Amino acid sequence: MPRRRAAMWAGVVATSVAGFLAAGAVAPAPAAALAAPAAARSDAAATSSGPATTAFLEQVRPQGKQRVTAAVLDLDGTGREPAVFGDDTAYDTASIVKVDILAAALLQAQDAGRSLGARDRARAEVMIERSDNDAAGALWRSIGLAPGLQAANERLGLTSTRGGPGVRWGLTRTTASDQIRLLRDVFGTGPGTGAASPVLDTASRTRIRTLMTSVAAEQAWGVSAAADSGWALKNGWLQRNTTRLWDVNSVGEITAGGHHYLVAVLSDGSETMGDGVSLVERAARAAVSSAAAR
Repeated sequence: MPRRRAAMWAGVVATSVAGFLAAGAVAPAPAAALAAPAAARSDAAATSSGPATTAFLEQVRPQGKQRVTAAVLDLDGTGREPAVFGDDTAYDTASIVKVDILAAALLQAQDAGRSLGARDRARAEVMIERSDNDAAGALWRSIGLAPGLQAANERLGLTSTRGGPGVRWGLTRTTASDQIRLLRDVFGTGPGTGAASPVLDTASRTRIRTLMTSVAAEQAWGVSAAADSGWALKNGWLQRNTTRLWDVNSVGEITAGGHHYLVAVLSDGSETMGDGVSLVERAARAAVSSAAAR
């Protein structure tokens, strides 16, 4: 991955700007940077503390204004709740919300006794695999914007996720533990899932899993850094127009040490996207290592 890093940033930023602007989620910014209005940090959730979190932060080494929170659930373990490292407060989702948008669309289709139409299937594919923002905007409108997302999330067990205003799906706010709840419905099969049965049916879960294992090569960073074999993921990245700092997030399922883990890493305050990705990858490795040692 380090050999591809410079080319990856150029490609990721260039392919993302047009879609965010078209979706109305951000305002134009110089140097083709993604931008968004600042969001208030008033929806704080529980705070994790103790030796495990201290050790985690010492390994991850956030710099300057960087913040990071990681949550890990061992699907092959006996725990029913994720291990959370850092302050489990809300962050902007950026493009990781695309998994939630797809879950809501599939759940609505389930309720109607149908599958997604051909157009929405095509949108879902490019939305997850290539992080296409126009497709995300279309599906966001299709599910009924934030109220539609909220209705689906109530059934999926998400308690601290709030949809972005209007068409600004990238400004949805979420916590690391909420992202584990969503991933658990998609991937959870072992004794550590914490849920008797998923809300999404088998076809819907398989659809999301398949797309998350097929992301474009230049977007295959993030929680995959903690894997030693298989992974499925979705990443998000967004530069704030008020601070010029970056939100960088990664969520997914990985295999490490023979165990299957759900991992969610949320961050903000990075000077560059590259700094944010490095932070997220360090956090993913540290969190999985700490969870495995428990």
